Amino acid sequence: MKYTGFYWILTFFLISIQAFSQNDTLPESGKKKIFTFKIDDNIDPRMNRRVKLALEDAENKGADMIIIEMDTYGGAVNDADDIRTMILETKTPIHVWINKDAASAGALISIACDSIYMAPGGSIGAATVVMGGGGEAAPDKYQSYMRSMMRSTAEAKGRDPKIAEAMVDENLEVEGVSAKGSVITFSVSEAIANGFCEGQVNSIAEVIEIQGVDNFEILEYESSNVESIIAFFLNPAVSGFLILVIFAGIYFEIQTPGVGFPLAASLTAIVLYFIPYYLTGLAQNWEIAVFIAGCILLLVEIFLIPGFGVFGILGIAGILTGLTLGMIPNDAFDFTFVPSGELFVALLTVILAAIAAIGLIFFFAPKVNQWKAFSSIALATTQRRDEGYTSTSYQDGLLGKEGIAHTRLMPSGKVLIEDEIYDAYSRGEFIDKGEAIKVISTEGTSLKVKKSS
Repeated sequence: MKYTGFYWILTFFLISIQAFSQNDTLPESGKKKIFTFKIDDNIDPRMNRRVKLALEDAENKGADMIIIEMDTYGGAVNDADDIRTMILETKTPIHVWINKDAASAGALISIACDSIYMAPGGSIGAATVVMGGGGEAAPDKYQSYMRSMMRSTAEAKGRDPKIAEAMVDENLEVEGVSAKGSVITFSVSEAIANGFCEGQVNSIAEVIEIQGVDNFEILEYESSNVESIIAFFLNPAVSGFLILVIFAGIYFEIQTPGVGFPLAASLTAIVLYFIPYYLTGLAQNWEIAVFIAGCILLLVEIFLIPGFGVFGILGIAGILTGLTLGMIPNDAFDFTFVPSGELFVALLTVILAAIAAIGLIFFFAPKVNQWKAFSSIALATTQRRDEGYTSTSYQDGLLGKEGIAHTRLMPSGKVLIEDEIYDAYSRGEFIDKGEAIKVISTEGTSLKVKKSS
């Protein structure tokens, strides 16, 4: 009897094996998950990030099939290559519905999918690499790279590699398909006839029907709250406002050292400006480094080198360069694939924000001390001796005395008067060591001086 339990367990196990051997597959449990997302804008770092997040979301949700709705005129070759690679490496079947255009980089991405469907009036092809302005063809090294990608991608998906290559190179002739002197762009019927489209459909639902899926649920990709916030800060108007805060904060912090609030506002604006562009792949490490270097050079000019010279000019140039390049999908200083419109918007945003900051500084600076909010965090009034506020030990006899700057005043430092050294500060001007000074006030804990004529 002691073996009875083991006997029943073994019997159940053998029956289960026999049942599975008689059925090659397990019965379906639940609905098939169809995941969809759109590629409906320029192929750039932002779209690169969207596709990456969408594919990760599809994997996390256990999608059984992915369908991309495509409508793009193309974009940057490097981002198209990244997207193509992600699609090729995804194990879940990926189908694309072209509604209505898949030009240039869009054609490359479409060919990387397992099957291609097109809406009536759709087109695919014209993959010649063009410059950022959209008219002139890019140098041959880019064309060669694109031809190679189109050819290898078509081979990977069982499509005619020569036709794919002829979508890039107008000098290639495909017998019965295209003549020399023009790149291939297929209409729906032409794409079907040449194996670059599985059929004409009017919707994603028809794509699912053709795939033979009856019991399914559609999961549409939706940007997370974080992505929505990032998109908000990528708006040129918001970026311009942040640039204004950056410049204004730095200026008011220099004018009122020790307050801290203007500097905190400026640093916050810098973080909110660069992080969204960095996460979307637009702002590179070196561009942020250029901005930081510009800030350092400007501070060196202000606090260590009186006047305004090379360091100041280089500092401003570095700041403006970092802010501008951080907004556009350039490759170092190569603007080959940067749309001229994006470059113009970036330059205009930075320049207008800088001008607005200068205007607001001149308008508000004289009025800041009158604001109640500012007076609560900074001393905006004069602490007069006759009101009992000052604790200075300086004698009135020092008023009007002349001497020399014992150290550089920037604007604080030390002065030498009648062989005695005193703490002093200027009215905001820089006084170099050894220059003649004159005491104009003895109130406070240090002497207020100016350059002596």
